[in-house]
Amino acid sequence: MTFSVPSRSRDWQMRWYQLVRAMARVNTPRGEEQLLDWLLRPGEARVLAFVNAHAMNMVAESDPFYQALMSADVVVRDGVGVSLLMQLCNQTPGQNLNGTDLIPKVLARANGLPLALFGTREPWLSQARQVVREKLAPDSACVVANGFLQLEDYIHIAAQHRPRVIVLGMGMPKQEEVAMALRAALGSPCLIICGGAIVDFLGGKVPRAPRWMRNSGLEWAFRLGREPRRLWNRYVHGNPLFMKRALAVAVRSLRHRWPQVA
Repeated sequence: MTFSVPSRSRDWQMRWYQLVRAMARVNTPRGEEQLLDWLLRPGEARVLAFVNAHAMNMVAESDPFYQALMSADVVVRDGVGVSLLMQLCNQTPGQNLNGTDLIPKVLARANGLPLALFGTREPWLSQARQVVREKLAPDSACVVANGFLQLEDYIHIAAQHRPRVIVLGMGMPKQEEVAMALRAALGSPCLIICGGAIVDFLGGKVPRAPRWMRNSGLEWAFRLGREPRRLWNRYVHGNPLFMKRALAVAVRSLRHRWPQVA
C-alpha cells in the first residue's frame, strides 16, 4: 500500500517504520550461517549495522543517523525491545542477532584474512587484539587503532593495511559515520561492522552478563548496574521513551494496516 505523507511531528514514525521493514530476518541457525557466508564473500565493501532500542531512539531524533543506518548493506535487530516493536507492527522479528555474540563468529569465520579493530583505548584495545589473535582468528594479522582519531586517520590505516574485516567500536553515531566513509573511500572488498561496545567486551573492559540474563533479555540491566552514570540516561530514561514510541507506532500500524514482512 502507499504510505500517506505524515505531518512533521510524525516524521520519526515514518523513519521507524521504514527501518523496521529494512531489517534482515534470520529465522534459523542455517540462515545465520548463510548470512555469515554472504558477509564474508569477496566483492565490494559492505556495512553491517545493528539496531537496538537505543538506536531506535536516536533514529527518532536524528534523520542523518537514520539515513546512515538505511544506507548500510545489512541491518539486523539487537535486543528484545526491537523484537517487541516489530511484533507490535505485525512484523516477523526473526532471531536476535546482537553484535556481542555475532561479531566473534564473524571474526572466527574470517580466520586467515587481515582484520582491523578500530575503537576504545589502551590497554583494552591491545587486549582485544590479543583475544582475537589467540582465540578467534590465530592465522590473521590484526591492525588496531583507538576510537578517538580523525576520520582521515581510519581511512589511511585501512587503505594501507587493506583489512578484509573492520570492526568499529566507537559507539553511535560516530561508528556509522565512519563506516559509510570507509565504504566510500576503500577500493578493496571488505566487511565493515558497526560493533558498539564489542571491542570493550573483547578487551575485558566490560564483562558480559550471566547467560541467564542474556537469555532473558536482561543484559541491559546488568550493564546499567556496572556503569550507572554512563548508561542511566540510555536505559532508565531511554527504555520507557522507547516503549512509548513503540506503542504510538503500533497504533499507526493498526490504523494503516501496514503489511507483514515475510
